[in-house]
Amino acid sequence: MLEKIRQTADFIISKTTIRPEVGIILGTGLGGLVDEIEQQEVLNYSDIPNFPVSTVSGHSGRLILGVLGGKRVVAMQGRFHYYEGYTMQQVTFPVRVMKFLGISTLFVSNASGGMNPSFEIGDLMLINDHINTMPNPLIGPNIDELGERFPDMSEPYSHRLIDLAKQIGTDLNIKLQQGCYVGTTGPTFETPKEYQRFAYMGGDAVGMSTVPEVIVARHMKIPVFAISIITDLGVVGRIVEVSHEDVKRIGAQSEKKMTLIMKEMLRRM
Repeated sequence: MLEKIRQTADFIISKTTIRPEVGIILGTGLGGLVDEIEQQEVLNYSDIPNFPVSTVSGHSGRLILGVLGGKRVVAMQGRFHYYEGYTMQQVTFPVRVMKFLGISTLFVSNASGGMNPSFEIGDLMLINDHINTMPNPLIGPNIDELGERFPDMSEPYSHRLIDLAKQIGTDLNIKLQQGCYVGTTGPTFETPKEYQRFAYMGGDAVGMSTVPEVIVARHMKIPVFAISIITDLGVVGRIVEVSHEDVKRIGAQSEKKMTLIMKEMLRRM
């Protein structure tokens, strides 16, 4: 895998001039942030060696390099999921490549179902911990050049970056929730009892992504900031039928607030 990572990174470097400091992964319906990126250099996933291709509506499948908030960034407009049939190594491959492109920080976003009774549809939740119910992407032979065999996960999400986001939320008068994200395989949305189980475990929101990417980033010692947009509710007594179209629609409505937070974070970092 190491040779494929290097091959892919070398290809991207040969086709672009931006050398990114920060990586950004955009979730379902949240690709609009790229409109704020200046000096854009764009590659389609289908043109990048060894890259999977997004198969999910709301994931455009483009790698965009440029400048956002005064920082050089590489943004994934669309991610890969285990439920698409990819292996965990394929799902997380772009994070490995981003490291070889030079990033020192990773920003991740997603659309998720809220299980905390205090949450409302459209809220932004800063992820401060996670519970993984998917296969761990580090299963298999360890590549020592990427990270140690047993990586520490006592701080999967950077306390420093969470504090910065909270300060910016106060400054911009944007309401921010905090909580634990439960990562599931999907592609089904949760049953009422599954919502209840995950909430009992300590989860505040649930979704089908993010956790594998974070694990791989932390394996490589990359600090992570992650934010969820609450697109539906899994709270007992408030559960309603939900569709992928609903998730995209609500995500798009709250995306502008998320973009403001991320852009200002980059500016102040």
